[in-house]
Order: sequence, then structure tokens, then C-alpha cells
Amino acid sequence: MKTGIIQQSNTANIEDNISRLQSKIRLLADEGAELVILQELHNGLYFCQTEDVAVFDQAETIPGPSSGIFGKLARETGLVIVLSLFEKRAAGLYHNTAVVIEKDGSIAGIYRKMHIPDDPAYYEKFYFTPGDLGFHPIQTSVGKLGVLVCWDQWYPEAARLMALAGADVLIYPTAIGWESMDTEDEKQRQLDAWITVQRGHAVANGIPVIAVNRTGFEADPSKQTKGITFWGNSFACGPQGEILYQAPFDQEITQIIDIDIRRTENVRRWWPFMRDRRIDAYDEITKRFRD
Repeated sequence: MKTGIIQQSNTANIEDNISRLQSKIRLLADEGAELVILQELHNGLYFCQTEDVAVFDQAETIPGPSSGIFGKLARETGLVIVLSLFEKRAAGLYHNTAVVIEKDGSIAGIYRKMHIPDDPAYYEKFYFTPGDLGFHPIQTSVGKLGVLVCWDQWYPEAARLMALAGADVLIYPTAIGWESMDTEDEKQRQLDAWITVQRGHAVANGIPVIAVNRTGFEADPSKQTKGITFWGNSFACGPQGEILYQAPFDQEITQIIDIDIRRTENVRRWWPFMRDRRIDAYDEITKRFRD
């Protein structure tokens, strides 16, 4: 699976962001990509640094303008494209939604972000209703894509459920970075943890993982914090956690990565974690805490 990823620095100019993405998608298509993955909320700035009701005007329906724009591009290039959009489902009901566009321009499926954070500069609970579609891979012409979104990447349960449903690969569109007041040591610990936990999902489930993050600095409109420096480092790893590619933290990149989804079969034979799971003893996993 020749997988193209785009790590981009965005501005408030949504039309320009989309135009640059279109150019990069065409470039990846020309280089032989079959699948292209975009970062979380790729059309604009990461608006969750503040709570502002006017931002809801940026949300759109699915199908809608962005699925139409990128659907047309998918037909033109013959690519499967993974989008990440601010979905308006109904008045007062909004989601952080990944949309998978098939190479004929149709919508193969959607995934609504299940885990919603609420931290300083990441006020996502103000904007996004938790997803209600569960953890189901999306069937495409290039394979079954286990699409999750950003904060989902910290949860082994989400990765496991996608794997149990037959995902060929785990995909995480992402927007994560550093608050500038953190020490350099703390910043490195955060980045290392982010990479480590996702490599762990690959190992535990015996499938490849692809995380596509944004890069660049985005100021806090409220000036309550010093803004976010998104840490880039988009990466892909194989089913044993082996790093196949890792981007720099401070550069825009377009990159094709060869993802061998056939390796899963051999790795799961060598490390039969699926065989040895004690499904008879896991009932308490659904409790909030074991007192």
C-alpha cells in the first residue's frame, strides 16, 4: 500500500490551506501513491485553543463542500483520501469526523472521534459531541482502514477494537503540539510518549500504524497561553513497531511510505497475541475503575 502523508502548517486562510493540500495530493498521485492521509482538521487553524461560538460557522455537512472538493480530486487522481472535518450533523450537534473518500469520489465511510479531550488550549468538548459510530474499519479499494482521530491514539481499547474488526492498518489524523512554557525535557517526554504508545498499538495488534500530525506555530487568540507549536513528527511503523518513516518536527512534508499489510499475517503467527487473549477474564475492562 503506497501511502502518501501530508504534514502541513496552516494559516487562517482556509482557501489557501485547501489549495496547498490539493497541489500536494496531486504531487503524491504523480509519485505513485494509492492512499493519501491528511492531518486533523486540515482545512484551517486548530480553533480549539479558545471557546468561541462563532467558530461553529466553520462546520459543514457530510456530504458537503469539502467532501465534494476532495471527492472530485480523488476521481481525478485515482486516490483513496482520508479527510478530517468539522462536521455539522444538526443544529447544535457537531463532531470531529474523519471521512474516507474512495478513488471514484464516493464516500466510503466516516468515523466520528470517540475520545474528546478538554485541556488548556485543547477545549474540544466545547465543540465536539463524542462519536456514536463505534470502532469499525472502513472498507476501501486499498484495504480496511481503521481510522481513529488524535486523542483516540492514547487508548489501547480503540486500537484493539479496530484490529478485532479486521483493520489492515490503524490511521490517526492528528493535531498535537507543545505549549511553549513547558521545559525542553518535558516536551521531549511528551513526544516520546506519543510515539511509544502508538508503536505499542502496532505491536499489540500486529498491524501497521500511521499518524499524520500538523506542524508550525498557531497563536492563542485569547492570549491566555503562548499558543501551540505543533510538533510534526508524522510517522509510520510496521506490525512489530518498527519505524518506517518519521518526519521532522518543524517542516512541511509530503512523503510516500510503503506499507506492507501482508506482513501482519506472519507477525501474528510469530507473536500470536490474538490467540492467547483471555477473553473469558476481561469483563471488568468496561468498568470506570476497580475499587
